Amino acid sequence: MDDQFKENSKTAYLYEMYSKLQKDGEELAVFEADPSMAEMVKTERANIDAQKDALMSQMKEIIEVEKKEEEFPNEIILEVRAGAGGEEASLFAEELARMYARYAEIRGWSMAVVDESRSAVGGYKEAAFEIRGKDVYKLLRYETGVHRVQRVPATEKMGRVHTSTASVAILPVRKKTNIYINPTDLEMEFSRSGGAGGQNVNKVETAVRIIHKPTGLDVRSTAERSQLKNREKALSILTAKLQVLKDEQEAKKYSADRKDQVGTADRSEKIRTYNILQDRITDHRIRVSWHNITKILAGEIEPVLEAFKDFNGEAVEGTEGED
Repeated sequence: MDDQFKENSKTAYLYEMYSKLQKDGEELAVFEADPSMAEMVKTERANIDAQKDALMSQMKEIIEVEKKEEEFPNEIILEVRAGAGGEEASLFAEELARMYARYAEIRGWSMAVVDESRSAVGGYKEAAFEIRGKDVYKLLRYETGVHRVQRVPATEKMGRVHTSTASVAILPVRKKTNIYINPTDLEMEFSRSGGAGGQNVNKVETAVRIIHKPTGLDVRSTAERSQLKNREKALSILTAKLQVLKDEQEAKKYSADRKDQVGTADRSEKIRTYNILQDRITDHRIRVSWHNITKILAGEIEPVLEAFKDFNGEAVEGTEGED
């Protein structure tokens, strides 16, 4: 127990104070044999114990807060990827990304593009974003999975309803990780970053792609201006992906009937349907539906997220939804 206080930069100073008080308390033993000093020793020891208790409470609270931050970090990588449905799927993937971007804005979070690949009609084939802010992973962790949209595309002349899908992955970026990446397991590729910009765009190979050979995981970072920063970002994303992979494997060992594991680890799970014609969104995991799709796609997804708090027995106010 003492080691975690001693080695933690946030509690090290408090631990020094605690150790000094402990030493002062031990030195009082010299005076305990003298009856005339008994009252003074008793008072001083009570004072030392009170200070030690206060310091111990502070240190435990700091450690507890850190544990919560590790469980629910305030930084994530959000990935969206077009699935079945061709160009329509890429447009839906972009709509989902825009929905999360608007929600991030509502929450006061920061959101930045890490990498994006667009389709012929301008939607996202795939894209990755870095989002930072209080409770970002805690609130968005259940968004991982396949999202399905049912609607009549603007290009559909016969008025037929099409079904398209896009997958979402929420990757927590943890400050502490037990993932070790062997440099020999990595294959790196460098290329020129695309996109509109000044004269230097596309002239320098700043974009970085990293392939983790043992797992086949492939990550890219193109948004930073230097190759070094893009490489650091890509490695950070790769570490997050490997950690999620490891956590998923661990969870399967103890997956019995844990409600808190609903939909957080399987990107291939079909989790939600957006039926545009019926103005209804349904989450298949908790069997709850909401109306007013336009409002929700505009970033007002709080009712959806709160339904998961309610499902998991977390404190929640004003949850809306219907079966």
